[in-house]
Amino acid sequence: MKVLVTGAAGFIGMHCALRLLERGDEVVGVDSMNDYYDVRLKEARLAQMSARPGFRFLKLDIASQAEVGQLFAGQRPQRVLHLAAQAGVRYSLANPGPYVESNLVGFVNVLEGCRHAGVEHLVFASSSSVYGSNIRLPFSVDDNVDHPISLYAATKKSNELMAHAYAHLFRIPATGLRYFTVYGPWGRPDMAPILFTRAILEGRPIEVFNNGRMRRDFTYIDDIVQGTIQVLDRAAEPDPEFDPSAPGPGTSSAPWRIYNIGNHESVELLRFIELLEDALGRKAVKNMAPIQPGDVTDTFAGVGSLKRAIGFAPRTPLAEGVRQFVAWYRSFYGVA
Repeated sequence: MKVLVTGAAGFIGMHCALRLLERGDEVVGVDSMNDYYDVRLKEARLAQMSARPGFRFLKLDIASQAEVGQLFAGQRPQRVLHLAAQAGVRYSLANPGPYVESNLVGFVNVLEGCRHAGVEHLVFASSSSVYGSNIRLPFSVDDNVDHPISLYAATKKSNELMAHAYAHLFRIPATGLRYFTVYGPWGRPDMAPILFTRAILEGRPIEVFNNGRMRRDFTYIDDIVQGTIQVLDRAAEPDPEFDPSAPGPGTSSAPWRIYNIGNHESVELLRFIELLEDALGRKAVKNMAPIQPGDVTDTFAGVGSLKRAIGFAPRTPLAEGVRQFVAWYRSFYGVA
């Protein structure tokens, strides 16, 4: 089939596109190639995909209604994996504009494209950030998520609501995946694994926020890709047990679903640092710092609904995933 992958030069986008190409699908990848982080990494990811048959790349900004309209009219994808977004919680505090343009305006453009192209299934990236100030763990798709604590999180919650409206009005099957802390080879350089690794290797202190009292559901990229592709292959359907008198947040009478996708394991940040130290053979110099605005202290993915839907079961232990990430880092950045 033909699959449109937005944000194809991103971390998750590249890995998903490669998996689709490996099984014989045709992939149209789009990305704005913006400079939020090192464009050379995005170009290197793009080179990995461009070397495979069946891949076509188009550089465009999803915030452009005209460009997205032309994309869908010209390519007519059967399924869409929408991963393009302005990422980052802290960046949204000082730079709200790109979040509105990409995550809201851009998402409407993608929804309109799906509507007019008759797309079979739209799978889009939400985020664990939508849980905001929730303290009940593990996070469940049955939880209320009306209290985001960053603009980034608010845009992701908005995406879920916008997709539901289109699923209801135009019967576009749409599934949102709340990604937790994804790590692994080709990861984003603005996230902790690369920030910590680079600092440790260079002998610089690492910033450990909330004095290390943070827990994250670290999920290896291969497990994320497996779950994402399985979801893409299973178009959302109306929930026959949906009760409008007591509506659940994760299902609907429309063809719309929301799932957590994570490792179902909450790990102390200090433990993650220990595993990095083991893999690198060096100790970190820790600079303990207060929690940052917009950060949450704990994340923990309840994945029961995703397991029931597709049999999702992450397989990569954290220690093994960290070893594979470090091996890639040394190779890609030429670090002995």
